[in-house]
Amino acid sequence: MAESELERREAKKKKLVEGGEESSLEGGGDGGGEEKAWMNPMVTLGPDILTRTMKFLDARSLARSAVVSDDWYQVATSDNMWSAKCVELWKGKAHIPRVSMLRGASKLETYSLSVKDGMRNRIMKEDLCDHVWEFRFQETAPEYWLNLDPSWMDSGPPMNRYFHPDGSQTADPMDVVWGGHESQFSIVTSYVGKGEIREHYVRINRWPPMTVTRKEDWSWELSNHLYRYNSIPDANKKGGTGPHFPVW
Repeated sequence: MAESELERREAKKKKLVEGGEESSLEGGGDGGGEEKAWMNPMVTLGPDILTRTMKFLDARSLARSAVVSDDWYQVATSDNMWSAKCVELWKGKAHIPRVSMLRGASKLETYSLSVKDGMRNRIMKEDLCDHVWEFRFQETAPEYWLNLDPSWMDSGPPMNRYFHPDGSQTADPMDVVWGGHESQFSIVTSYVGKGEIREHYVRINRWPPMTVTRKEDWSWELSNHLYRYNSIPDANKKGGTGPHFPVW
């Protein structure tokens, strides 16, 4: 900031203070309005410095600051401010939700949609079909199957599985566990009361159902006592992954 600008603001503050004292002595009030203006960081610091300062706030504090005044709202909800918050939020995440890529959405809306989707425990067909899944047998599985699992035998990388929009599931060529059999998957969700989920699982053919778990990095795990599936990170996938509309 230029020195002349600093001098101008210092003179303005001095005038406000002197004006407040003078009006108080003359019985014309305590100069509350002017003093409040002087105490407002938007007035004393200016929008540029206030913006730089507010960038150090965490997302929750930044959102709360938007209700202070109209001026603060303009700064605290700007795309410039929330673009950086989105980058921070997505760092280290396995998947970036497709709903966060909605056209025309502000960066604040993008951040909010991302957080809500990251808390979602209800898996959708898009989640299954958008990701490649790592397949492994659990330690409690019969020894025969463990001996066929390359990740257990240290004979190669984990096996992969693929879910398709038509409800089918496939594996990589030469997968010794797969065996070329036909597989169909289904997502089962039951509710109780006012939309509260009572039961939610994924099932392949007539095999044991798999419990759905959402990880802190927004990845998914499907598991039962025999085997488990883990979604492979694909945060760089263009357009994001998952349902096209918000699902809670």
